[in-house]
Amino acid sequence: MILAGFILLAVGAADLVRQFAPRRWIGYVAAAAFIVLLGIGGDALLPAILGLAVGVLWIWSMPDEGPSRAGFWPAVALAAVSVGAVLWLGARPAAGLVGELWHLRSPFGVVEFDLAVLALGAGVFLLESSNLVVRAALDGEHTWRPADPAPAVPEAAAPASADPAPLLADTTPAETATAAPRVDPRNGFKGGRLIGPLERVLVMLLTLAAAYPVLAAMLAAKGIVRFPEISRDGETGARAEYFLVGSLVSWVIGLGAAFLVWWAAHS
Repeated sequence: MILAGFILLAVGAADLVRQFAPRRWIGYVAAAAFIVLLGIGGDALLPAILGLAVGVLWIWSMPDEGPSRAGFWPAVALAAVSVGAVLWLGARPAAGLVGELWHLRSPFGVVEFDLAVLALGAGVFLLESSNLVVRAALDGEHTWRPADPAPAVPEAAAPASADPAPLLADTTPAETATAAPRVDPRNGFKGGRLIGPLERVLVMLLTLAAAYPVLAAMLAAKGIVRFPEISRDGETGARAEYFLVGSLVSWVIGLGAAFLVWWAAHS
C-alpha cells in the first residue's frame, strides 16, 4: 500500500504546487525532497521514486489549463494503479526507521506508517487533483456547447423604419428564445474549487466513520440547495447534466479514496 500512498501524494502535491505556488519550481523541489526523505526514512525509497515518476506523467497528461491531452484516461490509469498497489502489494512487515518510531493511535485502532502515508496521499489528492479529474469528465461529456452564430442580415434587407417595435411584435416568443445565446452553466459554479475538495474530504471521512445517515443527508442537502438553480435550466438540460456529472464523479472519487484506506486498514 505504500506505493499507492506515494503515488497519490506525489500527484496531489504536484497539483497543489501548480495551483498555489508563486514559483512552481521551488514548490516542485520542496515536494520532491519531502517525498524522497519520507521514502528514505520509511525504507521505501523505490516506491517514493516511482511515485514521483507518476507525478511527472500526471503533470504532462493533465494540464491545469485547457483540455487534457489524453482525456479522462490518465485518471482511469491512476485509479487502476492505486487500487492494484493496495490489493496486491498489501502492507510491509517493517517500515524502516520512521516505522519503528511511529506510534499513532486512533478511535479505529493503531494506524501503521504505511496506512498513514496512504491516507495522507488520498487526502492530498482529493484537494486539487480531483478537480482536474472532474473537469476532464465534464469536458469529455460535452455538457455544454456554444450556440451557432446567427447569420448576418444584409443591410439591403433591413427595414427602412428606425422603430424596432414592429420587428419585436412580429417575433414569436419561441423564436426569441431560440435566438438568445446560450450561457455556459459553468459560469455559475465559481466556488467549485473550494466546495468540491471539502465535499470529497467529508465523503471520505464520513464513509470511513460509517456515518452513512450523515453522508446521505449531506448529499441530499447539496441537491436541495442546487434545485432552484437547476429548475431554471429550461429545455436544454445543460445545467442539470453539468451538476449530475460533476457531482457523481466527485462522489465516486471520495468513495474510492475511502475504499482504498478501508481496504488497506483491514488487509
